[in-house]
Amino acid sequence: MPNARGRRRRFGSVRKLPSGRFQARYRGPDGLMRSADKTFATQTDADRWLVQQEAKILSGDWRNPDDRMLFGEYAEAWFKDRDYAATTRERNASALRLHILPMFRAVPLQEITTPQVRRWRTDLLDAGVGPATVAKSYQLLRAVLNTAVDDGLIRRNPCRIKGAGAVNHAERPFLSVPEVYRLADAVPSRFRVLVLLAAFCALRFGELAALQRRDIDLETRTVSVRRSLAETRADGITVKAPKSAAGVRTVAFPASLVPELAHHLDEYAEAGRTGLVFTGARGGVLRRNNFRRVWLRALEATGLGDVHFHDLRHTGNTLAATGGATTRELMHRMGHSSVRAALIYQHLVNGRDHEIADYVDGQIRRVKQPPGGPSGT
Repeated sequence: MPNARGRRRRFGSVRKLPSGRFQARYRGPDGLMRSADKTFATQTDADRWLVQQEAKILSGDWRNPDDRMLFGEYAEAWFKDRDYAATTRERNASALRLHILPMFRAVPLQEITTPQVRRWRTDLLDAGVGPATVAKSYQLLRAVLNTAVDDGLIRRNPCRIKGAGAVNHAERPFLSVPEVYRLADAVPSRFRVLVLLAAFCALRFGELAALQRRDIDLETRTVSVRRSLAETRADGITVKAPKSAAGVRTVAFPASLVPELAHHLDEYAEAGRTGLVFTGARGGVLRRNNFRRVWLRALEATGLGDVHFHDLRHTGNTLAATGGATTRELMHRMGHSSVRAALIYQHLVNGRDHEIADYVDGQIRRVKQPPGGPSGT
């Protein structure tokens, strides 16, 4: 079709409107004729716009202008597809609802830019949102848009802010063996072994709360982790398998804990093979929020300061590392995923896991225990 200057264009067409402005049109890869979403003051401007559209088609970067999926619609569908653990799902749902969707819900995916993401992040920090929460929200936004890239909806991820997704956690303390026993002595006796297993086997609170009698083998000195308890506002208490294959594991515990565990099973555990090993003060399911009050009183009584229950797990990892555990052995004891899962179990078969437990046992025996406990401690 000849243009306003009498030349036939190789790609698209330009025509002058009665208003004196110029309209540009072209045939897209889908075979449909498309007009620019604006008119141009000069024919040169219209020509340049057509050159840009042709370049996008040739490079594979062309996007259907009619396909303007909004971020909110896409992100909510994306979130439903995620196989998150209950607590992770609740945390990420909160970040999406409170910090991401208010800014991007009505924005088309293709229109989200790096400067816009940078401004959003700065506004959150200026509003007093904690740096760790902002970093987690940025990670979530980046993950959603990574999938949008994979789906061919956007060319590249606009989350390109160096260091924005890094979470700088303060170095957490680990306790000495005497400090672990001070805490174990300070909590009610039904929670004593809970503290000891957390510290000397590096188990998570949810894993401990879900342990059943059949998971404890006093003869082989092992505890088997097969499930984990989680509690969220939406779902309440749920018990399910660990989120990764490595989370299902068998960990050896120190010989010094055998009398402690035997006494605990006799006095406090529920009856039957599937009875819970640890229960709350009134015999119900052990809940994190209820135990927190017990924990804070123990910290006050011992004067140990800002120590989290999860720091006991860090303590167990540190003790095992001090005893010469390899990276793979540590990953096994802690239930971390590995691309070579066979190595995780190889160390256990070779007896190294018991050697690690024996080292920790030696550290326990070096501590002078107060009399009166079920194991002579």
